[in-house]
Formats: sequence, C-alpha cells, structure tokens
Amino acid sequence: MIIDNNGSRNLVRAIKNRLRALSFHIREYYWVDIKKINEIYRYKTEEYSHVAINKFNFYPEQIPAWLVEWVRDEGGYLIGNLQPTHMDYLFFSLGNIWAVASSLATPTQAQNILSLIEAKWDDLIGEMPLKICYPALEYEEWRIITGSDPKNTPWSYHNGGSWPTLLWQFTLACIKMGRPELARKALEVAEKRLSDDWWPEYYDTQTGRFIGKQSRLVRTWTIAGYLTCKMFLENPEMASILTCEEDLHLLEGCTCALTKGGGKKFSRHAAGSQVLV
Repeated sequence: MIIDNNGSRNLVRAIKNRLRALSFHIREYYWVDIKKINEIYRYKTEEYSHVAINKFNFYPEQIPAWLVEWVRDEGGYLIGNLQPTHMDYLFFSLGNIWAVASSLATPTQAQNILSLIEAKWDDLIGEMPLKICYPALEYEEWRIITGSDPKNTPWSYHNGGSWPTLLWQFTLACIKMGRPELARKALEVAEKRLSDDWWPEYYDTQTGRFIGKQSRLVRTWTIAGYLTCKMFLENPEMASILTCEEDLHLLEGCTCALTKGGGKKFSRHAAGSQVLV
C-alpha cells in the first residue's frame, strides 16, 4: 500500500524489519508440538540472560493435563497467547487456519496444523465443522475468565462452539496446502444437517450435536461459507485470490534458514543477537 520512493524508503525498511522480527517471534515462540511440549516440560526456571533457553520463564507445571494426552506425534499448532510465565495452550481454529492461508506459519508448520486437525477430527470437526476453539473453558476457569457469562457456557458460542462459517476458511487452507480431501470430508459432514437445521449460526455441545441455544437461523455467513466452500472445491485455482505464498525476500534477513524441504529451520541461539523480540 505504501509507494516505494525516496520519501517512504525508510518507512518501508522499518516495516520489513518489524515483519521479519514478528515472523520469527510467532514461528519460534508460539509454535507447539509434541517435541516443543517435551522441551518445555524439562525447562529450568528463573533464567535471565540473553542465552537463556527458557526466555519467558515458563513453569513446566503450567502444562495442562489435557494437552499432554491431546497432542500426538503428528501435527502441531500456534498457541493462543504468550506472555512471561504463561502460555495459553488453547487451539484457536480461526488463527491457525489463517496462519496457513497467509503463510504466517512456515510450510512445514502449515502442513502440521492440518495434520493435527485430521488427527483430532472428532474433537475439532465432530458432527458439525468447525470448533472455534478447543477445549472449552469449564468450572472455575469459565467463572473467572468469562465472568460466568451465560452465553459462553462450556461448549457453546465462543467457548468451544462449532461455527459452520469457518468451513470456507478451512477449505482455503486445505487447497493451499494441496489437501482438498480434508475439506471435502468436512463438507460432507456439514451437508448432512445444515439445510435441515435451517442454516444456524453456531452449534453447541462437545461434538457440535445441538443447534446453539441462542443461535440465529438462516444466517448469511453460514450459507455464504457453505457456498464458498463448494465454489473453492469446484474451482481450486480461485483460492489463490485469498492466500499468500511464502515471502522469501521479506524473510531473507531473518534467522529462519530455508531447509531442503522448503520449510524453516530455527536457531534460537543465533536469534538472540539478531532479532529484537
């Protein structure tokens, strides 16, 4: 959007430098898979130097029990939030899908995100695609974080509800990564109920079995999401309009080095002196 001329050159350079730092930061510190979780599990705490491995002083005891059983050898994902001593390990579908579509994630990470969705199909797709987040906040967490919000009860609305409109965005990511069969499988699940249920806004329960208790019917974005999904699967070349390929020029100054497979290899020790995070 910014014209590259003498007046804007310094601004463009500053933007590119910031994007390189942010790309590294997200890809390195927000990514979790079974290997990373096991690394966190063995972290030492109270490290405060530029060579510290545990840069954010995470406490291994904060790894939730559900995560240890949920993440398998295949796949991984970008966590919801990260701050000193705390990681939000929830799986947020929308952010991870767009990380794939926009190339915020590396090609290898993008494939692993889709592999995780495939491996945890019953949890994330269930009887209606697609869980907005997993797992839902329950008990004390629900009371404290949502303020006992009656609309966001566990496995409802934004607290683990299933939103059919996410189907087209999932399809976009699948086509980009050459895995349209996953999108077709999800579409088949949705087609069993959407029309008969009058195109609800969202679904409730852990598997998305019930129409949401406050869900509005005949929702434009539910219908549009379904039609867009069908359109992309019939004309996959159209998906390129809304996806971004890896910007190698942007990342050439980043410490993420290309591997032979087209993914990224991280060096967090080298990054300490080159990228300000």
